[in-house]
Amino acid sequence: MLNRRGTLKLGAAGGVALALPAERLMAAVVGSPPQTKPFTRELPIPPVLSPVYSDRSTDYYELSVKPGVAEILPGMPTEVITYNGSFPGPTIKAKRGRSVKVAVTNRLQTPSAVHLHGGIVPQDSDGHPLDVIQPGHSRIYHYPNDQRASTLWYHDHAHHLEAEQIYKGLCGLYLIEDKQAAPMLPRGQFDIPLMFRDVALDDHGQLLWAMFDAQRRSTVLVNGVPQPVLRVRRRKYRLRLVNTSNERMFSFRLSNGGEFVQVATDGGLLARPIRRTEISLWPAERVEVVVDFAKAQGGSEIMLLNAQGTAPENTEIMRFEVIDSIRKDMPDSDDSSVPQQLSILPAIGAPVMMTRKVVLSFDFKNLVFLINGKAYDPYRTDFTVKRGSTEIWEVTNADPDPIPHSLHVHVVQFRVLDRNGRSVEPWEAYPKDTVSIASGETVRLLIKFDAPYTGVFPFHCHFVDHSSVAMMAQMKIVA
Repeated sequence: MLNRRGTLKLGAAGGVALALPAERLMAAVVGSPPQTKPFTRELPIPPVLSPVYSDRSTDYYELSVKPGVAEILPGMPTEVITYNGSFPGPTIKAKRGRSVKVAVTNRLQTPSAVHLHGGIVPQDSDGHPLDVIQPGHSRIYHYPNDQRASTLWYHDHAHHLEAEQIYKGLCGLYLIEDKQAAPMLPRGQFDIPLMFRDVALDDHGQLLWAMFDAQRRSTVLVNGVPQPVLRVRRRKYRLRLVNTSNERMFSFRLSNGGEFVQVATDGGLLARPIRRTEISLWPAERVEVVVDFAKAQGGSEIMLLNAQGTAPENTEIMRFEVIDSIRKDMPDSDDSSVPQQLSILPAIGAPVMMTRKVVLSFDFKNLVFLINGKAYDPYRTDFTVKRGSTEIWEVTNADPDPIPHSLHVHVVQFRVLDRNGRSVEPWEAYPKDTVSIASGETVRLLIKFDAPYTGVFPFHCHFVDHSSVAMMAQMKIVA
């Protein structure tokens, strides 16, 4: 509703009503997607990008940022924006310690920047919001991959445009692989990426775009389609869960009450596996789990459910259909396993040199999000950090319930020490690059700035509708 003060109230994540200028929201015509039969389409797997050239130390790739068409609903072409025409974008598989260079050409009419989320990269390859590729131009990004094996993702980061351009399709997976990292985990065809995001569709199957429109983004996509089916054998599978939504939070469960065995988080393997029956995943977070279908009966169906859903299209996310084995009384052959020790986590090993406060809030007078009382200014340095130092950041969500926030810090993986003074569970302690902060919460992060790079790097809320409306700051790392 447009009120006398010229603001449009729309539901944001969690049902909160935010007031923002109507002219900035660009609200699309209200519509609803055509009804389609659920669980009739196979889960698509994003294509793996092949290097155009390789030498002794580096693999070279090419990406084109361009308009495209996706079949989100059966038989209905949807206009999207893409990397290489793929929705979501193609997966890049990198090797730890081997460099990757990606030549990106922008064929849109708007600027674009590529950020490797979770990547430890030099400043000129980080995708700073002002470090954009103008229409018709190209840029080469250099990713050293001198970090732990992990599930990362790349996405648009152009100033004020990232929310819309991520929503319309500009994201893809970037997997750093290491043969020595828990080699007994399921691999190959049994290692499945699942990229979740929500959209609003009109009655012609077209994407509806408006800022802070989470209530209308009621359709959840998995790898680009709603409610797909994955046929699984009676054995263990590794599932890489990635939340690429602008604002939606998920709480995943299996309909049979089965367990997820979590083996990794944002920045790679945990020290030990953790058995869970529910997985919470906020925007930009990644979790890797192993699910064992060995005891399921052939022909049975298991649903992946979202406990935070409000309708079938965002509650019943996807279906696993168990394929019968040759012998119905025996599971399929499975040489994978989940070791009791997955990795040895690095010690911080340095004294804390600085404690900083980071306060996230919304300015209801000027209608912008703030960090430490300030709207984003790309020409301002908010923190100066000494390379190699160790700091504690106390991050507080000062907004009233139920406005949620998160914090993503570029070029580091950090430890979450505690939440409101209580130690966090092991699955979200480390290694993390994005942390959830509910209304009224304070979380403490232990950050060692041990990357070999200096320069200016952002930190921001990864509810990207928030970061597009000024909830971003930046640090300058100095030698």
